[in-house]
Amino acid sequence: MVTRTKTARTKQPADPRDVLGVPRARAARRLAEQLRRPLFAWWDMHARELPWRDGRTSPWGVLVCEVMSQQTQMGRVVPYWSAWMRRWPDAAALAAAPRADVLEAWGRLGYPRRALRLQECARVVAAECRDGLPRDYAALTALPGIGDYTASAVLSFAYGERIVVIDTNIRRVLSRVFLGEESLGGAASALERALADVVLPDDAGASATWNQAVMELGALVCTAKQPECDDCPLRERCLFLAAGRPRLGERRTRPRQRFAGTDRQVRGLVMQALRELPDDAHGVLSHEAAARLWADGVQLDRCIASLDEDGLVEIVDGHGVRLPA
Repeated sequence: MVTRTKTARTKQPADPRDVLGVPRARAARRLAEQLRRPLFAWWDMHARELPWRDGRTSPWGVLVCEVMSQQTQMGRVVPYWSAWMRRWPDAAALAAAPRADVLEAWGRLGYPRRALRLQECARVVAAECRDGLPRDYAALTALPGIGDYTASAVLSFAYGERIVVIDTNIRRVLSRVFLGEESLGGAASALERALADVVLPDDAGASATWNQAVMELGALVCTAKQPECDDCPLRERCLFLAAGRPRLGERRTRPRQRFAGTDRQVRGLVMQALRELPDDAHGVLSHEAAARLWADGVQLDRCIASLDEDGLVEIVDGHGVRLPA
């Protein structure tokens, strides 16, 4: 991992003290320095052995992992990522793959448009980036499908840059430990971004470890609804625990999203059927076979049309649908 002291450029405020206030920023930084040793010791002992953490994964492999793990549990990602990287170890290999193969390999990770966006990204990298994946925030976020989180994660985890990485787990841990309150979801606030910047170590290598360790702590110990505070290395200085864990598990109120009967469910059934077609179907899901997937023909037709519009399927006139060539 490359160690650099320059802070990668991202969209956090120029001076986080303007958001937190100088006394609060100083207190948070002092506390972070005290917590670094127990946090890093916990990370060394309890970090999960994930294949992209073996020290040999390329920056492209890190990017693939981050794209796959968006809205998908890490345990489900591991086998898909391993198979994917064996088949397409770099951007050039993925760029040249047929779209149907890409969608089949994506399997049941969900949100298959991510697979096509990842391939679009691979094509740009293969065609325009002679030195491989960019190590600049602006260049990374200019790639198809790459936003703030993914760009920051690549810069931190693959290139060892000092840069704030913001995800749900990191926000939860930092908000509880340093502010004594729950992070209520939604987009990261200016306060949360300022706090993440203030507590991040100045040393680039240490900052990458900090980002990974805080994220892992949120995934394994400081969970949303049932945090294992007795097992937390930060428990002795955690303001949230000291305050009696106020409003534990509370989030901004939003209507619960149903899945059964939605277009998303129908689209998923069609994609699954296409990935699992028998050999004698010759890659085409017939109209008759599609009709057996869902009783509401109007909704089914609408979903197939939307999949076609998104580039996830091709409509074969007079026959049915297939994965794109």
